[in-house]
Amino acid sequence: MSKFDEKVAQYEAEMQKLGLNCDIDLLTKVTKGLGPSIYKADAETVSGSDQKELDTVKNNFLIKKLGLADGANLDNAIASVIEKVGKSNRNKYRAIFYYLLVKELGQESKY
Repeated sequence: MSKFDEKVAQYEAEMQKLGLNCDIDLLTKVTKGLGPSIYKADAETVSGSDQKELDTVKNNFLIKKLGLADGANLDNAIASVIEKVGKSNRNKYRAIFYYLLVKELGQESKY
């Protein structure tokens, strides 16, 4: 099993632990889109309490990568995802976070 496959399996297991449904094909595509960041401990996770980090997720992923227009719906989607993975959960993996944002905003077709 490659390192990439191990990461996808890790994220899938984490989603099951959180009680979230997982489309493994979409999760794999979102994870692949993150490139080498999934192998760096600091870059692999999202800080749900750091507004600067959440702004980066919004600007770099939702607006630039997915091409969405800035608006309250993006902030609401981010807040919803934080609730789903748990505010106190220290392992807010970026791949899962982005996967849930894609699902929340109906952007599966971008992958």
